[in-house]
Amino acid sequence: MKMPVLFVGHGSPMNAIEDNEFTRMWEVIGREIPKPKAILAVSAHWYTDGSRTSDDENPKLVYDMYGFPKALYEVEYPVKGSPELAESIRELVNHPVEIDNKWGIDHGTWSVLCKMYPEADIPVLQLSIDYNLPPEAHYKIGEKLKSLRAEGVLIFASGNIVHNLSLVNWNMEAEYPWAHEFDDYIKTKIEQGDFLAAVDYKSAGSCSEKAFYTPDHYYPLLYALGAAETGESVQVFNDKCVMGALSMTSYRIG
Repeated sequence: MKMPVLFVGHGSPMNAIEDNEFTRMWEVIGREIPKPKAILAVSAHWYTDGSRTSDDENPKLVYDMYGFPKALYEVEYPVKGSPELAESIRELVNHPVEIDNKWGIDHGTWSVLCKMYPEADIPVLQLSIDYNLPPEAHYKIGEKLKSLRAEGVLIFASGNIVHNLSLVNWNMEAEYPWAHEFDDYIKTKIEQGDFLAAVDYKSAGSCSEKAFYTPDHYYPLLYALGAAETGESVQVFNDKCVMGALSMTSYRIG
């Protein structure tokens, strides 16, 4: 059973406790794709010096957000880890991956998975994003992980293609023109199978300068694209920008 690859625009952590157009689509995707044997998550919120993963059999939930309602901090998602998958990752990736059990499962992962798989009965572990590496290296790590798909592992990348919180307008339902331009450019390239253009995201022109000031929420996309095969089908879902500068656009490949 070969699993698809997902990149999910996770947006606000409040999605974990809300019912909206985005969360309902996450529920649909969870029902439509084959049930994975394990989930390898690359979350924007584990952004580290060096690559890291966890072999903890009982990873903790990380509430890495501030100023939200109490109910959000009461969300539970008691998934198991997968030491076996952690070892496979370390063997496949061609540079050192440190075991780090101090982190766990952060809201970039659990806020979506609690909607997709509410039973919390699928092992989950995260692979961190090494902020020292250039975009091409993140894509190549995704390529190294591609073989896991045939073993029933869902490669689940979570971030936002446009993520500029400094320019967010809470009263704005649509997007700024530059946000639409960048999101649409990346979407067009992915649909055309030109993944390397998404790796070289600055090729989008001046709109890329405001799409994000740090690439932590963008880089997860590159892992997903690296793990995809040339010519696989691409489904775009939750194709929308909100609050001016936050893209929820998501991709299912394969």
